[in-house]
Amino acid sequence: MLTDVVGVLDKSGELLTDLVPADVARLRADGTISGGMIPKLETCVQAVEGGVDAAVILDGRVPHAMLLEIFTKRGAGTLVRR
Repeated sequence: MLTDVVGVLDKSGELLTDLVPADVARLRADGTISGGMIPKLETCVQAVEGGVDAAVILDGRVPHAMLLEIFTKRGAGTLVRR
C-alpha cells in the first residue's frame, strides 16, 4: 500500500518494520495506532488473513520505496505478515 506516511510508528516515533495481526490488535488497543493508520492496517490484516503472505505500508513519496522494501534488510516501511 503506497501512502504518504513512513509506516507504523511506535510511541517514541520509531518505525515498526515487521508486524503480525496480533501486534496490530495490541497497538490499536493501546492507542499507538489511530486515525488514518487504522484502515491501512485493517486492509493489510485482511489481506494476510485472506491468504496473502505479507502486505506492506510504504511511503510513496520516497523514490524507489518498493525496491528498498524488497532489496534491503531493514525495508522501507511496515510489513504485516502472517
